[in-house]
Amino acid sequence: MSLKFPSLKFTLAAILSGCIALSTFAQQQQTPPAHPAPNTQVLFSRSDTQATSQKTTSSGPSTNVTEKVTNSERSAITFTAYKLDVHLTPSDHSLNALAHVTLRNSGSTPLSVLPLQLSSTLNFEGVSRDGKALPFAQQTINSDTDHTGQLHEAVIQLPAPLAPGSSTTLQVAYSGTIEVSAKRLEALGSPDSAAEHSDWDRISESFTGLRGFGNVVWYPVASVPALLGDGDKVFAEIGAQKLRSSSATVAINLTLEYYLTPPTVIALDGHSIPVPKPSVTPTANYPGVITCSLPPTRLGFTTPSLFLGYGTLSGNTGVRVFANADDQSGAQSILSAASSVAPLITQWLGPESKSPVTVPVTIIDLPEPQDLTWEQGALLLTSVKDQPANSYAPMMSRALAHARFQSPREWLNEGVATFMQTLWIEHTSTRDLALESLESERRALALAEPATPGDSPGQPLIRASDPIYYRTKATFVLWMLRDLTTDDQLAATLQAYDPAADTTPGYFQGLIQRASGKDLQWFFDNWVYNDRGLPDLTIAAVHTSPASGPGLYLAAVDIVNNGYAETDVPVTIRSASNTLTERVLLPAQTRTVHRMLVQGLPDQVIVNNGIVPEVAADIHKLSINNQ
Repeated sequence: MSLKFPSLKFTLAAILSGCIALSTFAQQQQTPPAHPAPNTQVLFSRSDTQATSQKTTSSGPSTNVTEKVTNSERSAITFTAYKLDVHLTPSDHSLNALAHVTLRNSGSTPLSVLPLQLSSTLNFEGVSRDGKALPFAQQTINSDTDHTGQLHEAVIQLPAPLAPGSSTTLQVAYSGTIEVSAKRLEALGSPDSAAEHSDWDRISESFTGLRGFGNVVWYPVASVPALLGDGDKVFAEIGAQKLRSSSATVAINLTLEYYLTPPTVIALDGHSIPVPKPSVTPTANYPGVITCSLPPTRLGFTTPSLFLGYGTLSGNTGVRVFANADDQSGAQSILSAASSVAPLITQWLGPESKSPVTVPVTIIDLPEPQDLTWEQGALLLTSVKDQPANSYAPMMSRALAHARFQSPREWLNEGVATFMQTLWIEHTSTRDLALESLESERRALALAEPATPGDSPGQPLIRASDPIYYRTKATFVLWMLRDLTTDDQLAATLQAYDPAADTTPGYFQGLIQRASGKDLQWFFDNWVYNDRGLPDLTIAAVHTSPASGPGLYLAAVDIVNNGYAETDVPVTIRSASNTLTERVLLPAQTRTVHRMLVQGLPDQVIVNNGIVPEVAADIHKLSINNQ
């Protein structure tokens, strides 16, 4: 039986309400009503606006609380600071927390209520501001941004509306349990085991993993309900949340109550924290206690997360693997893979980390071999298996790139990591195989891009929130820059990059222009600062004629760009005796005739080489009929 700190709820309530009377505290300790029965409707037929009133709490003198809230009110809230005081008891999967949250009204109208949400297995216990309790109603809403498929929403009544642009700080007490739940995926028909290997978040004595919004909502958020199966609404809402909160700071104070063994690794918000010595040593009847903290840290384009691992450490300060007892051979394979990949990472990104503090790659073994990998910068959660080192190399190329290169701009943060992964494929196999990996992602990018500017807003890379842009398109952009410059020039740019100096959109452009000596304004206007879709190229015709000089021919290649993005592509003319390649700038919505002087009678023309993503194809070949 777990023995909880008897003073915890009293402490939370006292902090929450300031110096409140004990009678008020007693009212707040009333047992909450039973958790509502889970929604048994088929996911596709349920409404994301359906809300069930679960309980109404009056933490203050007023009981005039409304439960009505609009999506515009939810999306108007931007969190600018989190301070999370969290108490975990893994023996009974429980979490008790007090969150100090600073939020801003980013909308255009005053807010008289503030809707905050948690996972449906967590309950709001009290809300206050400036030591004064605020009344609120708690209701259940359907949303697949949490693994349970539902959120508990507290509709908090403000004494006076929060004006547009104004901020306020609330103290929010909440508690509950977090166990493995795959209800949202099971509702789609996914087998139970497969769903649980995707939604593996939990609090337990052998592993604790809380990935945050989009997986398990273990801290207060304000989001628009979204359902899987309803287009890309869930993923769009996850991206919108990350983008809105990217400038927020997060501080976490963790108190861990344990009975068996303490964790060997703790990661808060993606940062590995040294495991301290217990302040209380466990006995047969009383738990041990560990406390640690993360100071205020910029959140960036991610979600607050919390992990406790219990594996055995292998590796050094550069790469650390915490593998479970049966997975030690897999840990050695990972370390071997890291050693193989390291020279390529150093060649492109340099020997030093881009962070003032050296960031080690930290790998935490997941509970089950089939559990799906998840990453947050240089922190990697994966199943450590007994398999060859080369099977881990692509994964380690990303992890080492994240450790060596960090950027406040997600298109660089994720784009560079994926770029290095494709370079590893090229390095160990062929360029064609690396380009095939790009082509496999191009189709999804083409579907996401607007057909014409104005048809849909699209997502300029500089402020993209969808991984198809900040990961896939960004990787294409880096390959194109490599093609427009040289390997040495792009590597010099990446090595010169300073995340602290990247305070203006044109910073990276300036670095690569200085390294290459080229004016690339047109490229960044089309591919980074704006979203003009993808080029749509066609070889309209090729005309050849003899030229002055023995065996020389003039080939006129007629190329049409029906897309709205300007691009620069290689054009290759082949003859029986020669191959000639020149680069051609193709403005949007234009027809360009490019003339090339070739040795020998031309028999084939090739436009693009697979590096510039297009609407329908990345390589165009046309045989020339010389009859």
